[in-house]
Amino acid sequence: MKSYIYATATETAHALINYLIGMMEQEPKRIFYFAFSGGTTPSIVFDIWANEYKKQTPWERMRIYWVDERCVPFEDSESNYGTMSRLLLNEVGIPDKFVFPIYAFRSPEEEAKRYSEQVYRTLPLRRGFPIFDVVLLGAGDDGHTSSIFPGQEYLLSSFRPYEVSVNPYNGQKRIAMTGCLIFSAKKIVFLMTGKSKVDVVRDILSSGDTGPAAFVAHHALDVDVFTDAQAAGEEADTI
Repeated sequence: MKSYIYATATETAHALINYLIGMMEQEPKRIFYFAFSGGTTPSIVFDIWANEYKKQTPWERMRIYWVDERCVPFEDSESNYGTMSRLLLNEVGIPDKFVFPIYAFRSPEEEAKRYSEQVYRTLPLRRGFPIFDVVLLGAGDDGHTSSIFPGQEYLLSSFRPYEVSVNPYNGQKRIAMTGCLIFSAKKIVFLMTGKSKVDVVRDILSSGDTGPAAFVAHHALDVDVFTDAQAAGEEADTI
């Protein structure tokens, strides 16, 4: 695991965007498969990406999927697809055929099955599982990731790519990427910023398997952590 600590959330966002663009520049003829999460910090990334990196990004070589989705309409402010679409995708004009939303406002169980089948059809396979180049994860203050909350760790050992999870705090259903995709990904990138993430960042970087996020960070094949000084609980190092 490698960690990259920057002074602010904005600097962290810039660093992550450059990291992803640089990855694609190293293999200029290849298609890249990305799974994105929602949340406040990714929203900062999307906004900066649309406004400052539109021309540098090879959009035609990106295939966009989602890690998880709340079971709400796309127009809802809580929709991960809706947020990314509004802040980034609509601004850069990426063709719809390269974007694969989760239609979570439909029957959650049926949509989890449909989306699982879609990733099997459209992603490269390795050892029988679809392979993402990058799965971008966040982490909640309670240590959840990919809408897999503490007490739902069984989803980390599921062989179904996507399953229905339930937010234990409000009962809201979500569709979540499970362990078979997370642990098969070429690269896991955690993005976490702000003071509220101090405990979960500490657990990921220097503690045990205290929750789903920490477990993923400690057991995935290749993990990079992007965070800011507040979340890391320290002054930023020069990167």
